[in-house]
Amino acid sequence: MLRSVLAIFIISISFPNVYAQGPWKLHTEKDGIKVYTKSILTSKVKALKIETVLNASASQLVKVILDIDKGQEWVYNTKSSVLVKQISPSDLYYYSEVSLPWPAQNRDFIAHIMVSQNPVSKVVTVDAPCVSGFVAEKEGIVRIVQSLGKWVIVPINKTQVKVEYTLAVDPAGSIPAWLVNLVASQGPLESFKMLRIQLQKPQYRDAKLSFITD
Repeated sequence: MLRSVLAIFIISISFPNVYAQGPWKLHTEKDGIKVYTKSILTSKVKALKIETVLNASASQLVKVILDIDKGQEWVYNTKSSVLVKQISPSDLYYYSEVSLPWPAQNRDFIAHIMVSQNPVSKVVTVDAPCVSGFVAEKEGIVRIVQSLGKWVIVPINKTQVKVEYTLAVDPAGSIPAWLVNLVASQGPLESFKMLRIQLQKPQYRDAKLSFITD
């Protein structure tokens, strides 16, 4: 999720810098979803962290994240999401376009998703930084080139996981402050509400992945 919640636009250079600058502050809490923000000294826009518990296994959640073609079904404001290159079952590149209301231009990006699991704790990490190349820039769409997204998925039991998703994005170009605030408030909540629904669809409900131990 850049995915996801990648439709949320936040400015930063790297996660180490984000984490180093002040504490996370609770911004919104609704339906068991907590949205935190963090000020960044080098930017007037904030980074985001989302925490929640999902009724799913780690395999279910990872399968949804890796099902790129279905991203527009649950990721806030996603217009399109297309697999670009599959390196392995747990490593891929994808292209996505994000819809924004006028007067802002749509954004697009190419992300590299890499899934790993700690063999002892069973904690799953999904890194999703933006990368360059693969897809030519398109007229009328602003290309995002600096972004870092990360999922940390902690198993609670066989049917529940605790999720922490952090995101820092340079949206490039200009975006009105009111739109940044709107997306930061609504985007995470809407994405994770739809994610809960997505997880219960038949193709994910009994998911098993060879590289994930539930």
